[in-house]
Amino acid sequence: MSKKCSIIIRTKNEERWINSCLSAVYEQTYKNIEVIIVDNNSSDRTIDNAKEFPVDKIINITDYLPGKSLNLGINEASGDYIVCLSGHCIPVNNFWLESLVNAIDENDNYAGVYGRQEPMSFSTSSDKRDLLLTFGLDRRVQEQDSFFHNANSIIRKELWDKTPFDDNITNIEDRIWAQEMIRNGYNIVYEPKASVYHYHGIHQDGDKQRCTSIVNIIENLSGGKCNSGKINPEKIRVNALIPIKGKTQDINGVPLIKYTIDSAKKSKYIDRIFVIADDPKVKELAQSLGVESPFERPESLSKDYVSLEAVFKYAMEYLEDSGVLSDIIVTLEPTFPFRPDSLIDNMIEYTLLNGLDSVIAAILESGSLWKEDSDNFSRIDSGDVPRKYKERTLIGLRGLCCVTHPVFLRNERILGNKVGLYEIHNQLCRVEVRDNETLMDKSIANLIINEYNP
Repeated sequence: MSKKCSIIIRTKNEERWINSCLSAVYEQTYKNIEVIIVDNNSSDRTIDNAKEFPVDKIINITDYLPGKSLNLGINEASGDYIVCLSGHCIPVNNFWLESLVNAIDENDNYAGVYGRQEPMSFSTSSDKRDLLLTFGLDRRVQEQDSFFHNANSIIRKELWDKTPFDDNITNIEDRIWAQEMIRNGYNIVYEPKASVYHYHGIHQDGDKQRCTSIVNIIENLSGGKCNSGKINPEKIRVNALIPIKGKTQDINGVPLIKYTIDSAKKSKYIDRIFVIADDPKVKELAQSLGVESPFERPESLSKDYVSLEAVFKYAMEYLEDSGVLSDIIVTLEPTFPFRPDSLIDNMIEYTLLNGLDSVIAAILESGSLWKEDSDNFSRIDSGDVPRKYKERTLIGLRGLCCVTHPVFLRNERILGNKVGLYEIHNQLCRVEVRDNETLMDKSIANLIINEYNP
């Protein structure tokens, strides 16, 4: 019978990662496990997301120290082996845990085994350099070297019983423990087969240009064995929010909102679509079009002076209180009837691949750009120069499509700090039909739809 592994996962505001982390843990070939989360007062939805999985225990720690938090979790563990995993580490494959167990089972003298850590696709050059140089491809048994890393490791519970981690030290609790093991005659093993994706390195500094050069050299020398982790959009929860105030207009005899709903339905990644309406008839219309409109926006949130951020915050609170959790949110405004079929999914992939907080659709603007200052206008682009020499200026079309994370909407923001622009080239996408004052745009939309859908 296989020995039981107690997996201790330390978390602190890991909402963006915990779903991918736990999904990978529960997909492992090695099944004799229990999962214990030690959370340091997360203020986001880390724990709500974790509860979507069959986690055995969730423990809170207020006065966080790395060794203290591990000891707290291990005290509750019943396994023969203790597996330490950071909440933002994602096992690379389904054999990660099996590789750790096989390695430590080889020899009773192996006190602990730590695995490889590979960068994410969006990790900085300095972090990629750190991880690629530190966690190589050769397995090794360390008889004197006490390097050990608890972000991805396994140890013997019986040895921890005699020598727990230092409760009081602020860092390198793993190396201090490993040093004690080596002093007592045990070995530490590095097993590259037990690999996880980890977005940051172990030093996180240095000259960026030099780091990039080093990373390129390492990757070229590896013969294709240096991988970069990517979040799989098919394995996370992606929900769409469509806000609408008042009644919906018709374009070519079709409710304007239908064009946006149809675009969202074509996405292969969006799981659920929610229309945030303040009109009962629009709510009924949305439901008849096959999407969810679980509530009506309060009248207080339909005033002209109320921001869209406040509306999204209300919607997030309502949905999350109802048990609807999200890893990614796509916001779409129904005033934009023209979206390329692949736009939403491409933007979701772009967001995850580059590790961005938020991404908005944008279109290149080659004309002149001006800003009003009191009674005057000042030009903010580089002037009348040939287009090939002019700086690239993009116009954001957030209503066309915005991909963001729920933590920002929850805090009455739409965009995070690390924002990307996803350039589109179809000029039709910028046509917006907002109200009766934009009849020209409505006429243009009618003509286009008649032209392309006779």
